[in-house]
Amino acid sequence: MVTPAMQPQATPKAKPAVQKEDAMWLQKELINRNYHEVATARQTGRKISATFVPGNLNELLMCFDFARRLPETDALQNGLRKKSGKMIMDAERDGHSEDVCTYVKTDLGMMLQGEVGPTGEPMPHPDLLLLSYTGCFTFMKWFELVRQKYDCETVMLHVPYQGDGKINPAMRDYVVKQLKEKVIPACERISGVKFDIDRLRGYMRESIKAEEDLVGVLQSAKHRPSPIDGYFGAVYYIGPIFTAFRGTPEATRYYSMLRGEVEARMKEGKGPVTPEGDHPGEKYRLVVEGPPNWTSFRDFWKMFYDEGAVVVASTYSKVGGVYDFGFRHDPDRPLESLAEYCLGCYTNLNFPQRIDMICRYIHQYQADGLLINSIKSCNSFSAGQLLMLREVEKRTGKPAAFIESDLVDPRYFSAANIKNRLESYFQMIKQKRAAAMH
Repeated sequence: MVTPAMQPQATPKAKPAVQKEDAMWLQKELINRNYHEVATARQTGRKISATFVPGNLNELLMCFDFARRLPETDALQNGLRKKSGKMIMDAERDGHSEDVCTYVKTDLGMMLQGEVGPTGEPMPHPDLLLLSYTGCFTFMKWFELVRQKYDCETVMLHVPYQGDGKINPAMRDYVVKQLKEKVIPACERISGVKFDIDRLRGYMRESIKAEEDLVGVLQSAKHRPSPIDGYFGAVYYIGPIFTAFRGTPEATRYYSMLRGEVEARMKEGKGPVTPEGDHPGEKYRLVVEGPPNWTSFRDFWKMFYDEGAVVVASTYSKVGGVYDFGFRHDPDRPLESLAEYCLGCYTNLNFPQRIDMICRYIHQYQADGLLINSIKSCNSFSAGQLLMLREVEKRTGKPAAFIESDLVDPRYFSAANIKNRLESYFQMIKQKRAAAMH
């Protein structure tokens, strides 16, 4: 999953320097600082946890002073820095199939190459693998493989799937029981720090502030022109809250600054900031389903803004929490709200819920249609996407299209194919508009 530290992309021909908002610089600083904390944890006497982005129990882990590592973020950061291709091939030579999630292979390849992190600092072994199981089966296999390599303790928080499309009290109670009886005792034992529920409440009070501002930022895309890109831009915006900073004063400051910048752009009638400066002008408003490609991220984004396309909402920007439909962490019910957070992650929603969400976005954000980026090695997103596409077209009357790439495997990014499909799709939108005017 989530969160680039806005690195300029190295490519064969020199490109102009990447343009960034102040909040993007701050986001890069925060992400890099977290890598430094993990790299120096042994010297500072801290234990290290590793956990995934969906269902990320950051506030709880902070109660035990863990330095916090996120394997998906490590993989995508290596992809952005053009390091993942060799790591994936090393993992395949070590016996992993071509069809295995490329985040997993990048993580395993990083271990095989000597465990140097994306920023060039060492990545010490975690002391705790904490798996909040929120709908991605690969996570379970990933941590089994990692446990064999690191020989460290794994704690699983089993989160029931929203098969019926709702969270019932029994599901919530089941998760809370595991937090009390399994997760918290293991964290206390491994860290040597006693659990303090008031400390957890304090972190949650900070979480709410950041969550409010993030929602303000994402919903600014309802405005015309949208001052943000809700997919390519949003992956930077979600970085701190979906990783190691939710619940910290730094995240509160970051989201307050970001919201101020975005509201100023909206007042001035400006579109999003792109890597090459201000957006050239909004011609198409899209909703996107599926993660982005990281190894050619800048080129991928450029295909959109060259055509005047802005993504006004995306499902990927909800993978670490669906805040824009009302969820907030609740300091008055801290463990219950951690359970509700895990239960409500996008990867834990059933297909009708995902389809409803996309249709709501198309309607509320006045989008011209849906674009699906189907990721070759990501089953938790890709399964059922064609069914979703047909259903969304049927319910909204808006055109939908399908492109294919991969998360961090450069072998599965065909720029020419994607560009052709996008151009055809924008032609389709134009024809639909013309037909609607007659």
